[in-house]
Amino acid sequence: MDLKIFYRKVREVEASIEEAYPIIVSNDTPDGGRAGVRCEVPRAVAARMMVEGRARLATAEEAAEFREQIAEAKRLAEQQAAASKVQLTVVSDAELRALKSALRSAK
Repeated sequence: MDLKIFYRKVREVEASIEEAYPIIVSNDTPDGGRAGVRCEVPRAVAARMMVEGRARLATAEEAAEFREQIAEAKRLAEQQAAASKVQLTVVSDAELRALKSALRSAK
């Protein structure tokens, strides 16, 4: 393929993509690429992969489902990160004795 034609097609496809970071769905490729893998990429990368035949734009439903899955994964990761934080408080000997005596007097 002539490079001028290739890059003209890439520019045309890039201009037709509305989103800055579209969701693409991979196609099956002879070099081992799996079909159906979704990914969010910059517009230029999406255009190039579409012209090369390695991917297609995701439908609105596929994109919404993908973004929902990403949001859920992010929420779970944030929960795990918050749960793994250990809170540590340094207490002096005098404060420890005061706390112990307060507990004894409360009983």
